[in-house]
Amino acid sequence: MSIKLSFLGAAQNVTGSCYLLEQGNRRIVIDCGMFQERDFRGRNWEPFPVAPNSIDTVLLTHAHLDHCGLLPKLVKEGFKGKILGTPASLEIAQIIMLDSGKIQQEDAAFKKKRHEREDRKGPHPVEALYTVEDAEAVPPLFSPVEYVKPIDLGDGLSASFHESGHILGATSIRLEFGTNGTRKSILFSGDVGRWDSPIIRDPNPDTGADYVVTESTYGNRVHAPTADIPEKLADIINSTRERGGNVVVPSFAVERTQELLFHMTLLRQAKKIPHLMVFVDSPMAIRVTEVFRKHPELFDEEARELLRQGRHPCDFPGLTMTRSANESKAINQIKGTAVIIAGSGMCTGGRIKHHLANNISREESTIMFVGYQAVGTLGRIILEKQHEEIRIHGQMYPLRARIEKINGFSAHGDKNELFRWISSLNKVPQRVFVTHGEVEAAEDYAQLLRDKLKCEVTVPEYKQDVVLD
Repeated sequence: MSIKLSFLGAAQNVTGSCYLLEQGNRRIVIDCGMFQERDFRGRNWEPFPVAPNSIDTVLLTHAHLDHCGLLPKLVKEGFKGKILGTPASLEIAQIIMLDSGKIQQEDAAFKKKRHEREDRKGPHPVEALYTVEDAEAVPPLFSPVEYVKPIDLGDGLSASFHESGHILGATSIRLEFGTNGTRKSILFSGDVGRWDSPIIRDPNPDTGADYVVTESTYGNRVHAPTADIPEKLADIINSTRERGGNVVVPSFAVERTQELLFHMTLLRQAKKIPHLMVFVDSPMAIRVTEVFRKHPELFDEEARELLRQGRHPCDFPGLTMTRSANESKAINQIKGTAVIIAGSGMCTGGRIKHHLANNISREESTIMFVGYQAVGTLGRIILEKQHEEIRIHGQMYPLRARIEKINGFSAHGDKNELFRWISSLNKVPQRVFVTHGEVEAAEDYAQLLRDKLKCEVTVPEYKQDVVLD
């Protein structure tokens, strides 16, 4: 019996990862992520292509919003099966989804008031895609799994989870199935991380597959050396302090915030940056950092060595975690230079927008990006200085702050690291599907794979179906 693979997200774009495998009456979903690019957000409101109550299992590669963010909607619409993932992934996913539900409710209320005041309508309903209550209905379906150990999904299907090195708990997922009297397999890369990154273990697929679905976020780029990060970070912080401004960092709550704190810990110990006020203004990032503390078994050797010395890689004296809205607002009253780390990483919501509004027109301040900014997001618009004025919360602000980017922070492997990952599989795949990348990056990486692997490589379209023989 053949198996059908449907690409329901992250096809010729970066976010919204979601794949559907169907064999007979068995339906398995791999990831169920939110679309974050402005041009694709409308897809979040579309009904799921198959009845959610007909889906047996969801397999979660990792807990970023663009991989788990539509799970509350799927459950609200009738999904009642199991959601499998590593313990760290499921713990972080719960935090991510609850935060997302809260932000959506707050944004919907804000937009409703603004639209009533301005007597206009937006392209999407002025209501939350899902609520905190909807997000709370998801964790009871969680079922934690061990790394590498095969899990029986029924009807001859099995799955195993392998270290992807992207964020805490992140995995690639291998499914094995029977077709036409033989056993075949398909490997979903999830997001592939980097070798020798702080805190997290290196990618280790430790397997092979007949078919591979691989990400390509940086499929046509090579990152700056990670060794350059401390020097660049110190330079930005010190020069901003000399000007008397703030360093505002839109940062992803998972991994990027913790890596940034790790580098600042070492820089402060080496006295390469002053003891400035540093705020993590993200309740979600604070809770995620607590998950990091809970899972030191997932740390690499460098981070474990810090723990043996009695130091934690995500903490240092003078670091302030701001949990409440009042504490967040109080940051704007502080005189002098502060480093303000807030979410969301692409500036699509959350407290970062308020800090941008207070600093983006200040020539002495710096907006420092440490992560990928998808096309159409506010972060991309600011990073590329697409406009002289930036719209934030319905108001226009002149763009006068310095804009900086530190590329080496990326938790995504570049094209060389992506190829290193697929080359480490124990056999050349029969066919490769390149997803989770903008069109140019995906096409360029696909051509690299055709040239190097000499196998069939496809860049699928949104909602395209493929039969795997």
